Amino acid sequence: MNNLNYFTKISASCAALALMTLAGCASHKPIDYAPTQVESANQAEAWELQGKLAVRTPEDKFSTNLYWFHTQTNDDLTLTTMLGTTVMTLNKTPSQASLQIEDKVYQDSDAEELLRRLTGWSIPVDTLPLWITGQVSAQDEVVAVDEQGRPKEVLNHTGSSPWHVSFNSWQEQSGAELPRLLQLERDDIRLKLQVSQWQALTPKRASQPESTDDKQ
Repeated sequence: MNNLNYFTKISASCAALALMTLAGCASHKPIDYAPTQVESANQAEAWELQGKLAVRTPEDKFSTNLYWFHTQTNDDLTLTTMLGTTVMTLNKTPSQASLQIEDKVYQDSDAEELLRRLTGWSIPVDTLPLWITGQVSAQDEVVAVDEQGRPKEVLNHTGSSPWHVSFNSWQEQSGAELPRLLQLERDDIRLKLQVSQWQALTPKRASQPESTDDKQ
């Protein structure tokens, strides 16, 4: 089964529904977190991202909007069509991953394996949060840096063949520098991730109870 074609058909068949539900899909702001400013992206306790993800294989290509909410322990990803229809959602915790496509939910202990098995896509969701924020992992070999000393070309030696990651351009968001455009290549798959908005978040602190003296 060509899963990219399958998702493309979902996008076309749900266009009318998307027009009715677009307003409800516009905002995903986590209610327990507040926007904040950071000097470096790695200082963010959590963040949310809006952008575009393009996937290309020898059989097909697919482009989608991406929303990503990341904390130190959890990840929530939502892929939507250009009209706002949800194609799939991925929820990842340290012990379990859950992938919802239409009205069906699938679970596995490995998020990357779950994605590969159900969609045919090889997407390094475990390491992407580091690359999105301009960082590298212990398995990364930095083969080139730009004039500011930021990573430009990286080889990730996880799995049977390496990911080649290109940091094509940078931007400032929430006070921090981070990549605007990432390109990932491995074997016969190519991914492009364009970050349109990145917001650093901090947990909302519980308000202090009102003092008895203040009521008098």
